[in-house]
Amino acid sequence: MDAAFANLTSPPILFFALGLAAGLARSDLTIPEAAAKAMSLYLMAAIGLKGGAALQADAGWAAAAAIVLGGVLSFAIPFVAFAALRRLCRLGVADAAATAAHYGSISIVTFVTATAMLDAADIPHEGFMTAVAAAMETPAIAAGLILARSARNKKRSGGLMREVLLNGGVVLLLGAFAIGAAIGPGGMNEVSGFFQAPFVGVLCLFLLDMGLLAAARLRTENRLNARLVAFGLLAPLAFGGVGLLSGGLLGLSVGGAALFAVLCGSASYIAVPAAMRIALPRADAGVYAPLSLGVTFPFNILIAAPIWIAAAQALWG
Repeated sequence: MDAAFANLTSPPILFFALGLAAGLARSDLTIPEAAAKAMSLYLMAAIGLKGGAALQADAGWAAAAAIVLGGVLSFAIPFVAFAALRRLCRLGVADAAATAAHYGSISIVTFVTATAMLDAADIPHEGFMTAVAAAMETPAIAAGLILARSARNKKRSGGLMREVLLNGGVVLLLGAFAIGAAIGPGGMNEVSGFFQAPFVGVLCLFLLDMGLLAAARLRTENRLNARLVAFGLLAPLAFGGVGLLSGGLLGLSVGGAALFAVLCGSASYIAVPAAMRIALPRADAGVYAPLSLGVTFPFNILIAAPIWIAAAQALWG
């Protein structure tokens, strides 16, 4: 409980809460779009470099197994989510498929925030979890397209998959990871003053902006009902629980198992919404946008991530 409270009162979490509160109160506080994009690029480059450098001393069968399992779960989770959204939330095919794809993919910001929580608590974790995050970015999109095959335009799927694979965030994350693996810890020492020391400060400002954005989505695009909100809160716990157990069975460290849970329980609000606008234009953004960003993202940042860290410590600490 002490660890969970410390995570909830950490500077990045408090900045997110500030942004959320300011947005809901309709404050004129804003972060320039260019600055927000620059911070996003910085965070992805920093986490990629760090993970790649750590992989040199941490590679092996565990890394390969985690990456493969992460990709499999990313593809499989949307099928479970789709069934729940259709039967329990009564969504149409297009809306259910688009929303389910969000919950199979991952939120890199949630992953980065959880990593910062672990670092602040001095809980070690495997560097290759960055590669696992990258592997879980796109399989869910493919699953969403399969689920919605009766509602999408098949002629556009080829261009869509190319766009997904060449998505700037995916390219930067994988590229930075490869660079980190090439330069190793020695090379990281040369850039630590830029990519490590300011990391938490940049994350604070970025989460401030994410809090403002989440509040804006809740105000302007909200078509949520009680069943959908319940799904947005329960799905991260169900899928995250699968990730936590999977991480433990793979023999990951306490921090690695917690991060696997965070990845499985998170929901995309960047790559997948962009993909669904192309593949499923009939899917209602007023459902999947506020659900993933306005409900699940704050829940994961404020509650679920500390829960997974505490659970991993209790089970395997």
